[in-house]
Amino acid sequence: MAKQFDVAVIGAGAAGMMCAAIAGARGKRVVLIDHADKLAEKIRISGGGRCNFTNINAGPQNFLSENPHFCKSALSRYTAQDFLALVKKHRIGYHEKHRGQLFCNESSEQIIAMLKAECSAAEVNWRMPCKVHGVTKELDGYLIDTDHGDLFAGSLVIATGGLSIPKIGATDLAYRIATQFGLPLVAARPGLVPLTFDGPGWEAFAPLAGIALEVEVSTGSGKGKHARNAKGGGLFREDLLFTHRGLSGPAILQISSYWEPGTPIMVNLLPDRDVAEELIGAKTTVKKQLGNVLTQWLPARLVDGLLLANGLAPDARLADMPDARLRKLGDAINRWAIVPTGSEGYRKAEVTLGGVDTRALSQQTMMAKDVPGLYFIGEAVDVTGWLGGYNFQWAWASGFVAGQSV
Repeated sequence: MAKQFDVAVIGAGAAGMMCAAIAGARGKRVVLIDHADKLAEKIRISGGGRCNFTNINAGPQNFLSENPHFCKSALSRYTAQDFLALVKKHRIGYHEKHRGQLFCNESSEQIIAMLKAECSAAEVNWRMPCKVHGVTKELDGYLIDTDHGDLFAGSLVIATGGLSIPKIGATDLAYRIATQFGLPLVAARPGLVPLTFDGPGWEAFAPLAGIALEVEVSTGSGKGKHARNAKGGGLFREDLLFTHRGLSGPAILQISSYWEPGTPIMVNLLPDRDVAEELIGAKTTVKKQLGNVLTQWLPARLVDGLLLANGLAPDARLADMPDARLRKLGDAINRWAIVPTGSEGYRKAEVTLGGVDTRALSQQTMMAKDVPGLYFIGEAVDVTGWLGGYNFQWAWASGFVAGQSV
C-alpha cells in the first residue's frame, strides 16, 4: 500500500524546500524527496560558501527566457524583500556586496538550516537519500516509485534543477518527467559559464592567465533564433579574468548566457577611454614608447599580448605611429571582437539555460496547463537569472507560488 500524501516534492534544493515549507504551512501533508546524501549542495557552495541568496534589485529584466513575461507574476508575489524578512526572522546576519547582491555574513549553511527549520515547522516528511525510479499518473494523483517504496500524492512538484555541476548530483529527471507528460522543452545549454578559446587568434593571449580587469562586454543583436529576452543581446560592465583556457570572471559568466555559438563577443578593455583619440592626441606631446603609454592604463602583460596580436613592437615610439595604425589599435582595445570556440560546459556552469517550456505552465501557479496537479519550479524551468543572486530569487518565488497553489 503506497504511503499517502497531499503533495510530493522531488528535489530538496532551494525551490523544493521553499515549496514544501509553504505547502506544509497551509496544512498539506507534504513529502520531500531527494536522491543526494548531502542536502542542498548548490546552496552550500554558492557565493564562495556564503550564499548570494538574493538580489534586492531582482526584477523580470534580470531573467532570460523564450517567454520573457512568464516570470513576472511569481517575482511580484514573492520579492527579494519577502525572502529578506525570512532571513531576518531567523536572525541570519547578511551584507550587500555590490549591485544589490546579498550574502550571509557567516556561512551558506545558515540558509540551508533556515529552510530545513521552516520545513520542520510545517511538518514536512523527508525521504533522503531516496531515488525516484518512475512516476505514474492516476485518476486522483501521482504514484511515485522510489527506493523507499511507493508514495502517492495528489499533487507532484518537480524541483530537480538542471544539468549544471553534475559532480554534486545534477540529473535530467525534470526533463524526462516533462517529456513523459507531453510538455515541450527548450533546448538546455550551460549558462553563467567560462568561455574557451583556441586557434591562431588566441595565441597572443594564451599566456595571460591570472590577469583581471573591469571591462564592458556585449554580444548579440536579439535577432537570432535564440534571442533570450525582449531586449535581445546582452551588455555588462563587470570584471574579466584571463584563464589558462580562455576567459572567465563575472563579465564573461554574464555574457555567456546571451552568447550564441559561432558568434563573437565584443570586449571593451578600457570602457572609460577612447584609446585611439587619446593616443593620437598624445603623439605631439608624449615622447614615450607605445607600450609604456598603454601600461599606464592596462596590465603590462596584457599590453604585450595586445601589441603582439596587432603586429606592433612594444618599443615603437608613439610619435612615429601613423594615425591609421593607432585607430586600428584603439579598435582592438575598445572593440575587441573574439569568437569563443566553446565553453567549460556543465562542469563549470552555474546554471542551465532552457528547460521546461514556460508556455506549457501557468505563471500564476507553475502547474502544467494540460496535466492537473503536476508542477515544475526553479532551474528546471526555462527561466534563467543573471549572476548575482537572481537565480535563488527565482527559486524562492517559483517555489512560493507553487506551494501556495498545490
